[in-house]
Amino acid sequence: MRNSTTGGAGERAPRAVVIGGGIGGLTAAVGLHRRGWRVTVLERAGSLAPVGAAIALSPNALRALDVIGAGKEVRALAAWEGDGGLRTPSGRWLARTDAERNEARFGGPLVLLRRSTLVDLLAARLPDGAVRTGSQAALADVGDPGHASAPGAAEPGGAPPASGRPARVTTPDGDLEAELAVAADGVHSGARAVLFPDHPGPSYAGFTTWRLMVPAPGPFAPHETWGRGLLWGTQPLKDGSVYAYAAAAAPPGGHAPDDERAELRRFFGHWHEPVPSLIDAVPADEVLRHDVHHLATPLPALHRGRVAVLGDAAHAMPPTLGQGGNQAVEDAVVLAHHADPAAPAPDLAGYTRDRLPRTTAIAARSVSTSRMMITRRSAAAVALRNGAIAVLSTLFPAVMLRSFDEVAGWRPPGATYASPTSEHTP
Repeated sequence: MRNSTTGGAGERAPRAVVIGGGIGGLTAAVGLHRRGWRVTVLERAGSLAPVGAAIALSPNALRALDVIGAGKEVRALAAWEGDGGLRTPSGRWLARTDAERNEARFGGPLVLLRRSTLVDLLAARLPDGAVRTGSQAALADVGDPGHASAPGAAEPGGAPPASGRPARVTTPDGDLEAELAVAADGVHSGARAVLFPDHPGPSYAGFTTWRLMVPAPGPFAPHETWGRGLLWGTQPLKDGSVYAYAAAAAPPGGHAPDDERAELRRFFGHWHEPVPSLIDAVPADEVLRHDVHHLATPLPALHRGRVAVLGDAAHAMPPTLGQGGNQAVEDAVVLAHHADPAAPAPDLAGYTRDRLPRTTAIAARSVSTSRMMITRRSAAAVALRNGAIAVLSTLFPAVMLRSFDEVAGWRPPGATYASPTSEHTP
């Protein structure tokens, strides 16, 4: 198998075009580049500045980043989540977490860093000119892998396999043909609509979210606080700032009559500290608000022709398990694993086989978790939820941890393109 850990893909190497320069698309581009593909990333925005403030990476995603040689640097730049837990709006602890115990169980830490830091780190691993910003790309032809979707395939009698036709992507600067196209263009993916025109597309998840970054007001334990149809989370970053996020069950398309900081004060201003202080500290124009949309109906496959779909374009999910970005990173390294540049075509059926059951299950679990955390608002349901959490965390803490085993315990497939001097062994 042809392999490249130095990124020296030449002009004869097959071409991969990635539509979307977010975390999933860039991770896929790095993985494919390391395998020996000529990679072009097309990002419609004028820069790679990501939407959102920070991202939490769980051990499963960190193992995936190890495969492309980025894990060590991410760990060095990120804050490792310490002991914290779950609280009520009054400040009472419902459950406490033990970071050391969690790390031992899941084989690694949960880390937090700015999305922009991760994007910059990934983009720096690509050749100059590989990323084109301000490029509005559209999938024009999904291509055809011919009769050689798996390495080693051949026609009867030993003839070389049919090569099919490449995928074709249109851009303002002209069309690009590619042996592999990657649709990583987000929840409202235009490429997904071309691949699966009968799919209903995204739907509203029932809640809206806010995100903000401010200097840390002082020491605090990282936590989430659950109320009635409301949620607040506060997490420290390594640079001394705080990433805070909030959610509220609300109709779609809403906006504050004044500004979103004032809206946060109305919802959360009477909650325990440091919540009110963090709201007061953020400039009104730096509060981000976005409705949450997800793919309630799973895709029938994660590929068609010579096109693979990944990340939110493939399985957008509510953020209540913190797995949207993590699953995109997993997708990316599994796709690169199945994309042998020496084969007549990438094994995209293998990619679907490896990823679709897992992402479908995690997306469904994210939906059910969002109902428990946010969208169920009756006093009786909230009291029952809080009581169950308090009992489980006190008497049966292993049960609560076990519920995350299948998510955080994931291991990448054989890292055929990982650096031979990989810096971290899970």
